[in-house]
Amino acid sequence: MEPGEGTVLVTGATGFIGGRLVNALLQDGFRVRCLVRKKSSALPAQAQQVEGDLLEVSTVPEAMKGIDTAFYLVHSMAGKRAGFEERDRNAAGNFSVAADNAHVRRVIYLGGLGEVTANLSEHLASRLEVANILRRGRFSTTVLRAAVIIGAGGASYEMIRFLVDRLPVMITPRWVSTRCQPIAVNDVVRYLVGCLRGEDTAGQVFDIGGPEILSYREMMERFARISGRINFIVPVPFLTPRLSSYWVGLITPVKPSISMPLIEGLKNEVICRDHKIRELVPMDLTTYDEAVRLALAETSSEMNKDKK
Repeated sequence: MEPGEGTVLVTGATGFIGGRLVNALLQDGFRVRCLVRKKSSALPAQAQQVEGDLLEVSTVPEAMKGIDTAFYLVHSMAGKRAGFEERDRNAAGNFSVAADNAHVRRVIYLGGLGEVTANLSEHLASRLEVANILRRGRFSTTVLRAAVIIGAGGASYEMIRFLVDRLPVMITPRWVSTRCQPIAVNDVVRYLVGCLRGEDTAGQVFDIGGPEILSYREMMERFARISGRINFIVPVPFLTPRLSSYWVGLITPVKPSISMPLIEGLKNEVICRDHKIRELVPMDLTTYDEAVRLALAETSSEMNKDKK
């Protein structure tokens, strides 16, 4: 799809990824509509806003009228922890029905990496279930599966930032050695836009990650070095991710409904198993260190704005 060929719908438009994606699409000349629970002044004036809630099926069809391609970027972890899988399931089902009825041509979904095993965390299992629900629709679904996304305002970044800032010594579960493939938020947005432009990505599933594979321990140690902090990490065998999630909730401002599923997902290795997306949407990937520097600079800029 090229600019001017149709209207693009962004769900989750006020979120960590959605807000950046809306700006990128507008800058590229696309017509953008945002499905929002409540109209927001934070979104650009050029973006059309339609109020609706994916958990309220009657509010969704209006947003789908005349849509060619829709981005599905929502999740229910920001609400209460209990029942987020059911909320995700219902939201995806309502979206899929409305998109089918409106004859939407394509859907692009940002989900999570993780192998299909009995030990998959609740969060990653829910992301996989949503992908399967969307792929059953009559539209063509592109699925991007990402691991840890590094960017100011993102839950994973904020957890690491506050842990490193406030805890010079960390007692961590043994899963802190689990490998992952972090990716810069700007690279995620470029992949999303690239999939929109590239019709050869329709109907496919892609793993997306940065250029490095790191353990969570290495990520925190390198974050500490970049931000000028002293950080010692002591893994212990008796501290489970669930127990860790409780003190993460005390130390960081990230909501427990978000931090707990993310921490519990530490046991799952999340690295790319294929790299075919790099051929279809080529780019120079941002290193982890550079992604952290960019995020810290953005955080500092936002904090300075708040002081004025």
